[in-house]
Amino acid sequence: MSKALVSLVTGAASGLGKATVERLVKDGYKVIMCDLQSSKGKSVAETIGPNTSFVPTDVRSEIDVQNAIDTCKQLHGKLDLIVNCAGISIARKVFNFNKGSAHSLEEFTDVLMVNTVGSFNVVRLGAALMGNNETDENGQRGVVINTSGYSAYDGQMGQVAFAASKGAIAAMTLPLARDMASQGIRHCSIAPGLFDTPLLNHLPDKVKNYFADMTPCPKRLGQPEEFANLVVSIANNPFLNGEVIRIDGGIRFI
Repeated sequence: MSKALVSLVTGAASGLGKATVERLVKDGYKVIMCDLQSSKGKSVAETIGPNTSFVPTDVRSEIDVQNAIDTCKQLHGKLDLIVNCAGISIARKVFNFNKGSAHSLEEFTDVLMVNTVGSFNVVRLGAALMGNNETDENGQRGVVINTSGYSAYDGQMGQVAFAASKGAIAAMTLPLARDMASQGIRHCSIAPGLFDTPLLNHLPDKVKNYFADMTPCPKRLGQPEEFANLVVSIANNPFLNGEVIRIDGGIRFI
C-alpha cells in the first residue's frame, strides 16, 4: 500500500485536469486519472509516468466511479485528495427567435449531468474511502476540490446550461464542507475564468484575443498550470474550507 499522498482527478486527460495531474505527480502524489474511454487518458498517463493510473470513467455512471474508487483502494489503500475537473459546455440561447426553436432539453440536462451530478457522484462515493484515513495534526483526513467557474457569477448570453451547472457547484461547496466536517474532510471549489484549454477550442482566435484583452491583469487567458497551482495551495492550507475561489485575472462580465 502507498504511503505517498493519493489523488483522484476527473477530466484528467486534458486541460485543467491534465495540468493538475502533472503538478500533483511532481509534488509526489500517486494519481488515479479518470476520463472517458474515448479520451487520450491512457497515453497521457503513460507519458506522465508510473505514478499515474488511468481508469476509464464516465462521471455520470455509479458503476464507473465506484470502479475508479475501488481501483484506488486496491492500488494505494487510501484516497487523500479528489479534484473534479470533468466538464462539458454548450452555447445556446433559451429560445432562438430567428429559427423558432427552444434550447434543447437534452443538451441542458447533459451539461448538468456531467458538470454537477458527475462531480457529486465522485464526491459521494469517494468520501467512503477518504473517510477511512488516519487524521493528521489538524484532525483532517482529506480534501475535495470541485470546479465551478466565472459563469456561476457572470453568466453570459447562451450560457444558461453552463452557468446553472457551475452555479450549482458553487452553491454546493459550503453544505459539502459542513456535511463532511465531522469526518475531517475539507471541501473547496475553484471558479476559473477563461483558460486556454480544449473547452475554448470552439472559439476563433479573434474571440480568444478579445477575452484576453478584457482581462485586467495579466492580459491573457489563464494557463492550466495556474489552476493546478491553486489546487495544491488549497490542499496544503488546512484552514481553507467551504470557500469558492475565483482565479480569473480579475475579469468581470456585465
